[in-house]
Amino acid sequence: MSDSDGKKPLGLRGGGPRSGQVKQSFSHGRTKNVVVETKRKRVVVPKPGAAGGAHGGGAHKAGMGDPSKRPAGISDAELERRMKALAAAKANEAEEARKRAAEEKAREEDRERRRREAEEKEREERERAEATKRKAEEEERKAKEAAAKKAAPAPAPDPAAAQAAEARGAKPAATARKTDRERAADDRSRSKGGRDDGGRRGGKLTLNQALSGGEGGRHRSMAAMKRKQERMRQKAMGGAESREKVVRDVQVPETIVVSELANRMAERVADVVKSLMKMGMMVTQNQSIDQDTAELIIEEFGHRIQRVSDSDVEDVIHTETDKPEDLVPRPPVITVMGHVDHGKTSLLDAIRHAKVTAGEAGGITQHIGAYQVKTDSGQLLTFLDTPGHAAFTSMRARGAQVTDIVVLVVAADDAVMPQTVEAINHAKAAKVPMIVA
Repeated sequence: MSDSDGKKPLGLRGGGPRSGQVKQSFSHGRTKNVVVETKRKRVVVPKPGAAGGAHGGGAHKAGMGDPSKRPAGISDAELERRMKALAAAKANEAEEARKRAAEEKAREEDRERRRREAEEKEREERERAEATKRKAEEEERKAKEAAAKKAAPAPAPDPAAAQAAEARGAKPAATARKTDRERAADDRSRSKGGRDDGGRRGGKLTLNQALSGGEGGRHRSMAAMKRKQERMRQKAMGGAESREKVVRDVQVPETIVVSELANRMAERVADVVKSLMKMGMMVTQNQSIDQDTAELIIEEFGHRIQRVSDSDVEDVIHTETDKPEDLVPRPPVITVMGHVDHGKTSLLDAIRHAKVTAGEAGGITQHIGAYQVKTDSGQLLTFLDTPGHAAFTSMRARGAQVTDIVVLVVAADDAVMPQTVEAINHAKAAKVPMIVA
């Protein structure tokens, strides 16, 4: 059984079909033949009287009906569709051409507008430059006229006018001379094209000055103004005065800051730092230098050095001897010293009728205690209780230095101990009398 089973392929009759076969391959080695037919388009030939019957139609319909002007195989509907597409394409092309023309016209107008603006701006700048030039020429002409008037010889004085002036007094003449001087000064200030040095004294900046730009730019500092005034003063006095070098006595402690050294020498800090850098010391104004280096710097600047130390402060303090009639009696100071746990604080408790021992940490004294006791006769006695432990040697030494007499407490069961010997040595060093209890 074949693939076609004896059946004929479907197709339209007439028109001379062109047939062919296509072989299809499938899996497992199976094949299939497919018959393909190609058909031509049907050409419709109008009847001979169709062109004359369309008597009231236009040339477009007459052309479509004329078989000699129509391509082969195109029907009336197809020809009409193509004609409509062609008309639409022509309309689109015309629309695009119109848009391009409008855009080109807008660009041309924009270019023309920019050109006119540039020409107008250039004309304004040219007019402004001409106005500035005319103004400068006018000011220069006025300045020349003022200078010519000033240089012109004064007319011969009229005797009658002189007598009238003497009658009026010298004050109007002085006023007139002052007016002439002011006018000349104003003319010079207007003719001067440089920078106005007195502008800083002109008061506050106004809105008109800020808008006109007259106060713009960089102003001179107050230091520059002072230097200029000093130069003008020296010039008016007949030249610069040579200042004599002032030699100062500079007190220098063991260490001194560079800025403080410059201040004591009345020299610039930058000059002192520069001298130190020449000596190979890269220091700043906030760093310290020793006394020998400061001496070299002081000698280089032509000053004299005075070395001072911290102990010199005590020499400045003057002690005055008190007069015997001004002396007032004070209570004697008694220091109780001895070895630890020999009963120093307990002895003072018995004298003062107190219980200090019970409140001490660890049962030993760890600080110097001062107490005053009033005797039966009414006299006051000051007692100093010193610690007896080996760790409080400095406290015992201070107690021996401020006392009038030392009471050395020795326990009978312990006899002489190391701190007992130390207390004896402190009393001997302080050169105070001692009583052994």
